[in-house]
Amino acid sequence: MPHAPAWLNYAFLYLSAAVLTVPIARALGLGAIIGYLAAGIAIGPWGFGLVSNVQDILHFAEFGVVLMLFLVGLELQPTRLWSLRRPIFGLGSAQVLGCALLLCGAALLAGLPWRVALVGGLGLALSSTAIALQSLAERNVLRTTSGESAFSILLFQDIAAIPILALVAVLGTASGSGAGHSPDAAALEALKVVGVIAAIVLGGRLLLRPLLRWIARSRTPEIFTAAALLLVVGIAYLMVLVGLSMALGAFLAGVLLAESEFRRELETDIEPFKGLLLGLFFIAVGMSIDFGAMLRAPLTVALLLVGFVLIKSVVIYALARGVKIPYQERPVFTLLLAQGGEFAFVVFQAAAGAGALPGEMASLLIGAVALSMLCTPVLLVVLDRFVLPRYAATLRAPPEGEISEPQTAPVLIAGFGRYGQIVARVLLAQGIPATVLDHSVDILEVARTFGYRVYYGDATRLDLLRMAGAAQARVLVLAVDAPGPSLKIATLAREHFPHLKIVARARDLTHWNELRDLGVTQVQRELFESSLASARSVLEHMGLEEAEADALVVRFRLHNIALADRMYPHHKDQARMIAVAREGRNQLAEQLAKEREERTLRNAAGADYPGYGQDAQAPGPEGTSEPKNISKNGL
Repeated sequence: MPHAPAWLNYAFLYLSAAVLTVPIARALGLGAIIGYLAAGIAIGPWGFGLVSNVQDILHFAEFGVVLMLFLVGLELQPTRLWSLRRPIFGLGSAQVLGCALLLCGAALLAGLPWRVALVGGLGLALSSTAIALQSLAERNVLRTTSGESAFSILLFQDIAAIPILALVAVLGTASGSGAGHSPDAAALEALKVVGVIAAIVLGGRLLLRPLLRWIARSRTPEIFTAAALLLVVGIAYLMVLVGLSMALGAFLAGVLLAESEFRRELETDIEPFKGLLLGLFFIAVGMSIDFGAMLRAPLTVALLLVGFVLIKSVVIYALARGVKIPYQERPVFTLLLAQGGEFAFVVFQAAAGAGALPGEMASLLIGAVALSMLCTPVLLVVLDRFVLPRYAATLRAPPEGEISEPQTAPVLIAGFGRYGQIVARVLLAQGIPATVLDHSVDILEVARTFGYRVYYGDATRLDLLRMAGAAQARVLVLAVDAPGPSLKIATLAREHFPHLKIVARARDLTHWNELRDLGVTQVQRELFESSLASARSVLEHMGLEEAEADALVVRFRLHNIALADRMYPHHKDQARMIAVAREGRNQLAEQLAKEREERTLRNAAGADYPGYGQDAQAPGPEGTSEPKNISKNGL
């Protein structure tokens, strides 16, 4: 009887385990991560023993974490990343150093050698990037204060893993069990690190976008997907060659492409691979738990697990209070960072190989870390169901809580900033009830002061939209500021509430085009009408009569709206879109110039205001008539 190849056996095994366990875990309210971990335990050496090469699978599955960090980087423009520099290096270093010092001190008090205490403290201070970011994304809190703080700490941990691994090698050398490195070799390694990071930054700026643009012109979707994966694999390969974190390199590449026109396409192409490989990673973590070592010393493992989680929780909760993270976000923030992390496996395995850590102790530490990762999703469920409600009851609750019963208002407004407030005031003046959702506690406080009933909640959550009455409402007003959540809400509404008429606010023309792609036709570009009102005032100050200024602005408004409609079919082809914009702008300038000339002839006795009879287009660089620069959102 013929035998199936090994890759087919493993593919069938992993997919079957995931398909069976994850839906059961989600149905029990435990989350997908618990399902994957349970699947790994079931098919691993301490379950049915169907898989034995656990470390090989774990190394391959780590690529899921790499893809996740690449997608996170795509959501962070360099300017926003620069704005996070203080929490990354300030809050991140405080967390790693504070936890490491307390853990090392506890180990020394327990009588462990200082090398073991130091390596254990540094490894256990790290947290699981995969579980934390996945949980924050599922809760839609990545853009909140706690979400950004947690992300900053996790990113610093990825950076800190590099010197920690270097220190482990030095400790192994000092103990006489590892291979030493000469100063010249260390300097060469440092130069390699700097060179690779510089290559990624410069390459991302100068080469990646033209290369992706060239590949996109081939109009072969599968090749663009292959190019996206090749980009991440290539950068991960470079980072491995110089001993750096693959995830850190992928994150840098994502940040460098965050402002490119290919960001959405890259996200769409990589997301399915990221999800599957992350699932495989959690399965591999479940398989890697050495229950044999833990069964030989169950009390030690229990003390390790409870001890390091409690010590980290104290430090992290104190930091959360110090940086004024909202009290209702602190428990989840603390729990997600108190667990062990993926890099702890690497640190402890490297320490055991270098002789800085006894093999049995390394197994116990790895087991405690894996158990903490296994317990975290379960503890999150307990936190949500039993702790957070009581926790909130003992403290000052938000002015208006999250919706607790279905609403029936005919209008649903997502976002209560400066835009949503005007819409709500007009509806209130007309006596039309509206249900308003906003995710900012500060805005809720202000709204209550002025007598508005605004509910706390994230409108990107489908369950919250249902509770807010989206199934019965007639109109959904998209008044949120950020394009990402706005597009997500529009997608949910189109898929689950197709009867809703959507009236949306667009930050710029790119956002306007993306909303149009989703079938939203009633879209207003923010600042467009107010900018026209200001332009009308300027024209009047320059000498035009009020009626003439009004007519000119109305003419420009209609032309601009028509031009946006003409550009929309080409918005994915930047060269063609710019050509259409230039053509439309020149047509309007020529038409208005002709009308000015005719008006001047009719009113020969009058005097134009300074500059009104000159060319409509200001000279560009070196006296040309081309515009100085054309942004992707400009007309």
